[in-house]
Amino acid sequence: MSWTTRIDQALAERRLASTFRQRLPNSGGGSRWLTQDQRRYLNFSANDYLGLSQHPEVIAAWQRGAALYGVGSGGSGHVTGYSLVHQQFEQQLAQWQGYPRALLFISGFAANQAVLAALLQAEDRILADKLSHASLLEAAVHSPAQLRRFQHNQPAALQRLLEKPLAGETLTVTEGVFSMDGDAAPLAELHALTRQHGSWLLVDDAHGVGVMGTQGRGSCWQQQVRPELLVLTFGKAFGCSGAAILCDDATADYLLQFARHLIYSTAMPAAQVCALQAALTCIQQADDLRDKLAANISRFRTGASQLAFALTASSTAIQPLIIGDNQSALALAQRLRDRGLWVTAIRPPTVPAGTARLRLTITAAHQPEDIDILLESLNGCSHGISQ
Repeated sequence: MSWTTRIDQALAERRLASTFRQRLPNSGGGSRWLTQDQRRYLNFSANDYLGLSQHPEVIAAWQRGAALYGVGSGGSGHVTGYSLVHQQFEQQLAQWQGYPRALLFISGFAANQAVLAALLQAEDRILADKLSHASLLEAAVHSPAQLRRFQHNQPAALQRLLEKPLAGETLTVTEGVFSMDGDAAPLAELHALTRQHGSWLLVDDAHGVGVMGTQGRGSCWQQQVRPELLVLTFGKAFGCSGAAILCDDATADYLLQFARHLIYSTAMPAAQVCALQAALTCIQQADDLRDKLAANISRFRTGASQLAFALTASSTAIQPLIIGDNQSALALAQRLRDRGLWVTAIRPPTVPAGTARLRLTITAAHQPEDIDILLESLNGCSHGISQ
């Protein structure tokens, strides 16, 4: 089979299964509104949960940082890309979360890939929640360690795997809030089990940090858990991009020696770090935004319970509506866009087969009337959609 034939066949299979992905350029779509082809849509697909991507203090901090440091970092952190502002922000994150150290990464995907690749050896084992993010599962598959996946959010299933003998070390990985289902992991139970069996726990709290816990410290803080490895990302509630790994001193020094994503990638621009510092200050003072987000989520769930759609158990900003059939999910998303709402259909392989869905995201930037428009539109568009 030639390269061309292989590529054409793979694309044809995706189109036939209604799983072909496309990018649609927009003229701004980070927060409440998205503009595409000169039409403005209410945006229910962005992860900017607190609306900080549009916050004037965050924008001004990035501008001041660019004026002071320029728009690039000039190299990896091991060469020239690690500035005083990088060091300061790492210290601020560590203090905020109660860890000895924090290390900045260019993205959450890179952070997850880096830590698994650097830590794991052939005699080790990774125990991953079945619905863990693709960045974790892909890194686990490509690591030399054996991968075992446990039933989603089931501590008993994890315990059975932990009890199996092993020559090496075990790393258990999960998310604080799951990106496609919106439900929260039972972190206290998982951490108790991992400690009991001498395993480390890694929690990716991309969708919990900023919106859960005191001062928005996240899922782990809310459940009074301090995992050995905590991954925070800045593309959701922080309204920016990038990530950090929080850990102890020895692990941080180890990652600085062996985490190739950290060593060989151009560092995050200092101007971006300035914006992240401003976003952190906003998050720490954002009880009013978190209250507004909670009210918007409650308003949606109350109204959606009257619709002909099955709600998941999510109480977070991620509110999936499971449709099932790929084409039906696409059709419903298009009907909503025709009504001026930007909603995205998520299909396999991102989610399990037969669970195509609308992944709705509620934010603090939404107004009550936005939620009502969404509910009315869902009610009006649901006719003829198989579930």
